[in-house]
Amino acid sequence: MMNPKLRGIVYATAAASMVSACGADDVASPGEGNIVVVNPPAAPAPPPPPTTPPPPPSGTPATDCPTGTANVGTVTTGNGQTARNCQVSGVITGNLVLPNRGDTELTVYSLSGAVEVGVDGGANGVLTIEAGNVLFGSSGGDFLLVNRGSQLFAEGTATAPIIMTSRQNLEGTTGVDSIGQWGGVVILGQAPISDCATGGASNPGGTRTDCEAIVEGPSNAVYGGTSPADSSGRLSYVQVRYPGFEVSPGNELNGITLAGVGSGTFFQNIQVHNSSDDGIEWFGGRVNGKNIALTGIDDDSVDSDSGYQGANQFVLAVQRPNGGDKVMEADSNGDEDAEPRQRHQLANITFVSNGGDEVAHLRGGGDYEFYNAVFTGPDQCINIDGTATMQAANAAIDENGPPVFQSTFLSCGTDFEDDGNIAVADITAVFDAGTNNTRGGTSSLVAGAWPLAFINGANENGVTAFAASSANAFFEDVAYIGAVQDANDTRFQGWTCGLYAADPACTAAPNIG
Repeated sequence: MMNPKLRGIVYATAAASMVSACGADDVASPGEGNIVVVNPPAAPAPPPPPTTPPPPPSGTPATDCPTGTANVGTVTTGNGQTARNCQVSGVITGNLVLPNRGDTELTVYSLSGAVEVGVDGGANGVLTIEAGNVLFGSSGGDFLLVNRGSQLFAEGTATAPIIMTSRQNLEGTTGVDSIGQWGGVVILGQAPISDCATGGASNPGGTRTDCEAIVEGPSNAVYGGTSPADSSGRLSYVQVRYPGFEVSPGNELNGITLAGVGSGTFFQNIQVHNSSDDGIEWFGGRVNGKNIALTGIDDDSVDSDSGYQGANQFVLAVQRPNGGDKVMEADSNGDEDAEPRQRHQLANITFVSNGGDEVAHLRGGGDYEFYNAVFTGPDQCINIDGTATMQAANAAIDENGPPVFQSTFLSCGTDFEDDGNIAVADITAVFDAGTNNTRGGTSSLVAGAWPLAFINGANENGVTAFAASSANAFFEDVAYIGAVQDANDTRFQGWTCGLYAADPACTAAPNIG
């Protein structure tokens, strides 16, 4: 998470500083035109047609690119496919559709530099990515950004997810610890936030001119506004592999950044894998989400701040053996009474730490609620900081009180951490105020294909589940805690990578077509 004191700074020279500090080859995309063109073997001569030639043979690259993209040759993947490389660059205004052209016209889409959808305060854009498509970036300077007022429609299916990944992954050269090979996805909306670049410390509801901020990562990209139900489009069945990039010290691109994104945005069935920064970070906004898998993240898997008010259910966050910081970090800005006050509600979550740090760090004067949760790891489960985070409800500042835990199972080296802020006894009292909570439990999680176990065992399934819909109508009521009930639970199977033996490994080159 970026230092809150820096969020108001405009990173107007970020791109130039990257080039001067690292060299053009380290930062800017080398341009997909440099991909070596590999021509497929010549097809056998067809029988003499009367008038119409036969369709192209299955599995050959398309001969051209869709309108709005540039033909920059072909690329050969790690699984031996050769596809037409259609490059997307610049600013998208109007409607651009990236079609899936099937396995008879193999097409892959590449991002060149910062690809922006729409212009903030100017012309809007809509980008539609059809199911089963593969998009890739070649460096940290390649990323997709949706500006306020514009939309992204990236809707895969359970059997044909959309895969956004790195060129290295496409070519089959990534390993289990590869991270930060392209920029990632940034979505900016017009919903309320609390951390403002201008205006006072408290901004109830915010205004577009009084409570807006520059987002972490891109240069001069603005988020926040007065439309809680704002829609930035629809994302479903999407994998984001190997993203993240440090633009400048303390200023990084996450796997997916949701900044000021409104509740009208559909966000479900999402996987972020091996991001060098956070998996998903919510900066304010009101967007809800379900079925979220965060695997191998090198920083925090779940990160919320800046007055985010939203609900997330069925969240599986599992660190990899050789990486990861906190599984969840929650914060706000320096003024713990800033409004809108943060309220992050989570139900049916499984957070698996590998010891990078505590499982969950809650601070910043926000309201945090956990229902049907499983926390496990070798170190501390929960660290709570700040008297404002622990104080009683106060309707005057939209405060709901100290963190809430219901049907939460802790199996860590230590349940709670006292780092000189909130005492363990006080955290224990808050935790014990809930029902069906377990301290000092023994994990019985079992593994799929992932090296760390994440599927409920007998101990987790022995906990009585809480009716989460009583806390938020967005939540479904289920009869189990955690994100994955047992080996027969197929919620994350088929559309993710690396979790189950029947699904592709994340290191494997994705199939095109």
